[in-house]
Amino acid sequence: MTSSKHQTQQTALIVGASRGLGFALADEYLKRGWQVIATVRHEKPGPLHELAASADGRLEIELLDINSPAQLQALSQRLAGRDLDLLFVNAGVAIDAEKPIAEISTDAFVDTMVTNALSPMRVIETLAPLVAVSGSIVAMSSDLGSVGNNIDGGWEAYRASKAALNTLMRSFAARHAGDPRSLLLIAPGWVRTDMGGPEAVLSVEESIPCVVDVIATHAGHHGLKFLNYLGMSVPW
Repeated sequence: MTSSKHQTQQTALIVGASRGLGFALADEYLKRGWQVIATVRHEKPGPLHELAASADGRLEIELLDINSPAQLQALSQRLAGRDLDLLFVNAGVAIDAEKPIAEISTDAFVDTMVTNALSPMRVIETLAPLVAVSGSIVAMSSDLGSVGNNIDGGWEAYRASKAALNTLMRSFAARHAGDPRSLLLIAPGWVRTDMGGPEAVLSVEESIPCVVDVIATHAGHHGLKFLNYLGMSVPW
């Protein structure tokens, strides 16, 4: 773990920032004066590259498919020696989300679990040493990942993947019981993105600034919490 140093500018690494909530997170941290490192899966120019062009050098774009251990190790090597104040793992998918579990193919289920649970934890395990002792390690969860709140069913494979992410994050916290860093699982609400759909109740602008506020509030407070975008605890 790197030691915390006096910095006039804080640095965030946003994993999975090419669009949607991840892109909005990168944009919000730039607006708040942070240096941002943001990852994309493909080198093809997109909105994040346009944002970088107007960010006065404060936005660095890195290539990472989180399902590729080789790419993750390469990123870790490129970032060696950097001090991060925030590691936020946002990447995730919803494959055949509306199908009940018996109708989902094995491949679709495996892809969902790997992308939403296994790979985010690999990222956290690999890159956590870069995060300062006063920093935060955050994973994007979902209200649907709450087992206690599952009274309606639906989105079953996605629910299972986010519940798995939550459980794995709890295991990480248990293995790092003395870690002074803030560990957070964030449920951003039902947001109008490509994944959330047009009927979602929140705009990106209503969710993401609040998410960033919640992270700021809990920075420096060690231990794991599962919170929504308003900072309220979500039942496990």
